[in-house]
Amino acid sequence: MQAVMETYKRLNIAPTSGQGSWLFDAAGNRYLDFIGGIATNSLGHAHPALVKAIQEQAEKLIHCSNLYEIPIQAEVAKLLTEATDFDKVFFCNSGTESVEAAIKLARKYAHTNHGPEKHEILTFSKSFHGRTYGGLSATAQPAMQEGFGPMLPGIVHAPYCDLEAAGQMSGSQTAAILVEPIQGEGGVNVPPEGFLQGLRDLCDEHGALLIFDEVQTGVGRTGHLYAYQGIGIVPDVLTSAKGLGGGFPVGAMLTKEEYAALGPGNHGSTFGGNPLAMAAVRAVLGVVNDPEFLEEVRFKGQVLKNALEVLAERVPGSEVRSEGLLIGFELGPEVAPKVFEHCLREGLLVNMIGGTTIRLAPPLTVTRTEVRAALDTFRGGIEAAVNAISSKASETNQVAVV
Repeated sequence: MQAVMETYKRLNIAPTSGQGSWLFDAAGNRYLDFIGGIATNSLGHAHPALVKAIQEQAEKLIHCSNLYEIPIQAEVAKLLTEATDFDKVFFCNSGTESVEAAIKLARKYAHTNHGPEKHEILTFSKSFHGRTYGGLSATAQPAMQEGFGPMLPGIVHAPYCDLEAAGQMSGSQTAAILVEPIQGEGGVNVPPEGFLQGLRDLCDEHGALLIFDEVQTGVGRTGHLYAYQGIGIVPDVLTSAKGLGGGFPVGAMLTKEEYAALGPGNHGSTFGGNPLAMAAVRAVLGVVNDPEFLEEVRFKGQVLKNALEVLAERVPGSEVRSEGLLIGFELGPEVAPKVFEHCLREGLLVNMIGGTTIRLAPPLTVTRTEVRAALDTFRGGIEAAVNAISSKASETNQVAVV
């Protein structure tokens, strides 16, 4: 009997090692990893800089309580603030923890400056903000909440991209608006122009904080260190995790000085900002936070998008939604599963969302040659799926005629 609790629907793949964009199992099979630990292995597998940083730090100090000064933590916080529009960083261990910290920050700030009535958090449909109770309550997906109620009170949901609804649901009671600048788990949904600016305006109007959940879009994923930098709209609070540690568990909440309402005793984390995690973040930023590296991410993302859009012409109703190396390939319920299975058979690891969308989030270090190889697999998958559907339709028509 399997001793691990079965909380995941796992594929019959068991990697034991990795190198760059490739994973290997004990039998010697290799897989081109185009999901990257769900946008987490930002530098791929066994990247020399990341491996060296973790090894060297492990020999010095793995953990040190936040009761004491941690010099490398202060160093990494400075790296983040100097690279962004924020002044203060709270370190934790995961994306959902960074969201929890952001919710607590927003409510504490609102309570201190406006009183307890201003406590509501507005989020959006199809969102994903984590699986702790704060993150789950903010996640406007009833299927994920079913059986776990009641949810945290004071969190309301508006339809994603519906600025009018957001305006109607926000007001003097709103402490913050929490939004993914590009939805990842919801199928890589890119908002229309004007939506995020409209949310910025609503927050300014009501004295609420604008929180960008960049757990999935951050650390170079969109071709900018953080997605907001490419969009040109600066939030008041930003959450980060996933690719921040390149696979090592770490999270961070960034905010501006004037909103840093959490003080001693208000919040904390035993492992947050530990030296080993900070060494990993420093190594990742040392690679990713480079203009030429980010330009290459944008280039590879555009190559993928352009090629997939050509393939999409073969599938009625299909769509490519992307920014940088975060890509959603909407293929519909007939084609998507067939393409997904084809990719698995050919050793290309991708992720399927909702039975209709193929999500791609390869390592940011993926090579152009590997991009072309993945596209070749996709072409074969689309062709096989379209031919299978056409053949089935032809057989059905023949039976109908008889």
